[in-house]
Amino acid sequence: MIGLEQVANIRRLFHCEHWKIGTIAAELGLHPDAVRRALKTDRFKRGPAKRPTLVEPYLDFIKQTVEDHPRLRATRIYEMLRSRGYNGGVLQVRRAVATIRPAHKEAFLRLVTLPGEQAQADWAHFGEVTIGRARRRLYCFVITLSYSRALWLEFFFNQSLENVILAHVHAFEDWGGVARAVLYDNMKSVVLERRGDLIRFHPRLLELCGHYHFAARPCRPGRGNEKGRVERAIRYIRESFFAARSFTTIDDLNRQALAWRDEIAHRRPWPADASRTVAVALDEERPQLLSLPAHPFDADVLRTVRSHKTIYIRFDLNDYSIPPEAVDRTLTVAASPSIVRILDGTAEIARHRRCYDKLRQIEDPNHVEALLKRKRKATASAPTTRLEQAVPDSRQLLDAAFKSGEPIRRQIRILTGLLDDYGADELRLAIAEALGRQTPRASSVAFILSRRRRSSSSHPVQVDLSRRPELAGLSVPTHQLEIYDGLSDTDKND
Repeated sequence: MIGLEQVANIRRLFHCEHWKIGTIAAELGLHPDAVRRALKTDRFKRGPAKRPTLVEPYLDFIKQTVEDHPRLRATRIYEMLRSRGYNGGVLQVRRAVATIRPAHKEAFLRLVTLPGEQAQADWAHFGEVTIGRARRRLYCFVITLSYSRALWLEFFFNQSLENVILAHVHAFEDWGGVARAVLYDNMKSVVLERRGDLIRFHPRLLELCGHYHFAARPCRPGRGNEKGRVERAIRYIRESFFAARSFTTIDDLNRQALAWRDEIAHRRPWPADASRTVAVALDEERPQLLSLPAHPFDADVLRTVRSHKTIYIRFDLNDYSIPPEAVDRTLTVAASPSIVRILDGTAEIARHRRCYDKLRQIEDPNHVEALLKRKRKATASAPTTRLEQAVPDSRQLLDAAFKSGEPIRRQIRILTGLLDDYGADELRLAIAEALGRQTPRASSVAFILSRRRRSSSSHPVQVDLSRRPELAGLSVPTHQLEIYDGLSDTDKND
């Protein structure tokens, strides 16, 4: 409700300064109907209580939202209110927003273009997002047809040329055709060098132009009005789509963006004729667009990498696994926004889901298993492997010894020596007995073997000197027999 002081000011401007109702409404940020009601007031007193409207319970929410997002459009606030139970119309929301934030309009030079003649493209920065341990910038590539104002928007984590090309390919496929010329700002990924009117475009972009038969045209420096349609589209995206929106992944954000484009952006009135929508204008423009080629342009990121000692190659802050046989070779990475392919020449040797985190290892279990098989073959002559091959129960004994706190290397060394001295059969019986007595230690096995040899009437086991070379030079000195005779005589005298 308008206060008495404001009513007095309205009446002064109208009756003394002779301002028009529309001028007063624009100056004071009021609706013209409010100004008319103030002028009809005969006495400066509050009238009867105003009937509550459907939007009144949501005024605090509207005020807080406008304070947090000053450029948020009233139509976007209307959508947010509907999800919160508002059943009124959009006009009441517009009026409420206007009382909190006076509407303002910017003037743009109207450019007349023919259907299918021109498109305008540009990047826009939308802050930063956190993915795991990585902090990445969020960008949106926007391209709009100058005639119908139909647009394509796609979010990325960088402004690389590959992403520029990929967004073009997606936009052309979505429209079902190509504009004859695309107007760019002087973005570094498109324009390598510029000297006055002389332009040097990136060779990769020229390949894209040759594939789709369109011309690349840059704006003149400092003449942003030349691409006013895409600038206005970016502002529209910021205010109507991105503000106050939540998302989980970049794929989720792009899905929401296309849904918003189809349901809201393309259903808005066409600026050239409010009786038609942008979608209708796009249908009229499509026949004038250039036809698409038989095959889409290959937009994958291509990088040459060198694999080193491990089965991983580094790409975009993360490590991706490769087969063991590809280690220490020069490979090629072909990456799309969702898939990372690793090529050896023209053959694909690995394929992974692309990760946007930082310092992560993305593995194929088959690559790891192949490496382990190679390692097992390489260590087939190791002491542990020889023990397990000769006496399979030795693995169970070593596991139990390790759990009980025994030093495992010492256990292996003792068991290997016992295998050399007693043979596999005797060691197998001794280990089985030690496990049965619940004394899983190499010293227990050695005691059992020694006891079995003393109690056996068989000859001592022959030692394999090829495995115990330190015993080859062992000799026992021969003593004179007279010494034993002397010892015997001494015993008799005693």
